[in-house]
Amino acid sequence: MTSSRRHFLQLSMTAAASLVACSPGMRALSGNDSAPSSKKRILVLGGTGFLGPAFVTAALARGHSLTLFNRGKTRPELFPEVEKLRGNRDPNKDGGLEALVGRTWDAVLDTSGYYPRMVRASSELLGPNVGQYVFISSISAYAKYDTPDMDESAPTATLADPTVEDMGRNFENYGGLKRACEEAAEQAMPGRVANIRPGYIVGPEDRSDRFTWWPVRFARGGEMLAPGSPEDPLQIIDVRDLAEWLVLTIERSTTGIFNAVGPEQPWSMGGLFAACKEVTGQETKLTWLPSDFLLQHGENGDGSIPIWAPPTGTYRGMHLYSNARAVKAGLRFRSPVITVRDTLAWFQSQPEERRNKMRAGVTPEREAELLSLWAQTQG
Repeated sequence: MTSSRRHFLQLSMTAAASLVACSPGMRALSGNDSAPSSKKRILVLGGTGFLGPAFVTAALARGHSLTLFNRGKTRPELFPEVEKLRGNRDPNKDGGLEALVGRTWDAVLDTSGYYPRMVRASSELLGPNVGQYVFISSISAYAKYDTPDMDESAPTATLADPTVEDMGRNFENYGGLKRACEEAAEQAMPGRVANIRPGYIVGPEDRSDRFTWWPVRFARGGEMLAPGSPEDPLQIIDVRDLAEWLVLTIERSTTGIFNAVGPEQPWSMGGLFAACKEVTGQETKLTWLPSDFLLQHGENGDGSIPIWAPPTGTYRGMHLYSNARAVKAGLRFRSPVITVRDTLAWFQSQPEERRNKMRAGVTPEREAELLSLWAQTQG
């Protein structure tokens, strides 16, 4: 995975979000599931971004007690019924972690750890008084992405400078930093850490628009660029499925490393477009542009086409990670059609100014250019 694609994955965990209700029976956990054996006291480091609110909503629905620790900069009005503590992940800034001193929780969910020094500070402080540390890492923690069906034993990324505290100009440090954060938590709380490695987290309120662009563009109709082939693999995870499984992970005190990717059955670009057609009813004309053609014209998996990557060479295993361990540990998935439906409905409900400013995807000009170039090759 190149640094730009690492950036895409980072955005999936830092985008602001709230939740849209989904159909019953399609969730990993819901209020209709059997009640947990005991209510947990859970500390969330973060909690007001994208995954954080999804987790808080799911945990509250299960009757757990939540405390949010953050700077109070991002949507502090969320969850008025939940205890909020203010401070900074950096122990050297703004009072640091002082608000956590002497407090006890059953578990902590770390959605905002990007630098090992800060993860080490929080895990060492909380270790004596917290039973479990759940860290949100990333698929970017792996060293390479060229092998299909990689499981959690695959080689991981390393840092040339283990003390670095910036992502790098092209986010080249992102994967190594995430792996170093995993290690910092495990060193502080050996045997009590769950390191979760999601890929593309998608769904309603994902402000990165990487996945959202596809159903939005399909709904617009006309001739549409379709990258590669219908069989090209695609892995995503709905933020609500991930959040609900994290609640289950805490309820069961599950530890270890897990690839949090989906859907449950192998999916593809063709499957994505079929879902878009089912949701929108549009007869959008798909023009498939082969990977070789796109590579020749600068679309190498880190160009303007979001999420898709050519399933060859460096990216051969990009959307083919094994999720067997997470599924065995209870991860469940709603239908991708529901994710497409809810994501499109959310985006279409946004103010016009927001709808006119897609933050990812192929511009109409670039799409027309590529389609024209392809047409020329067809005589």
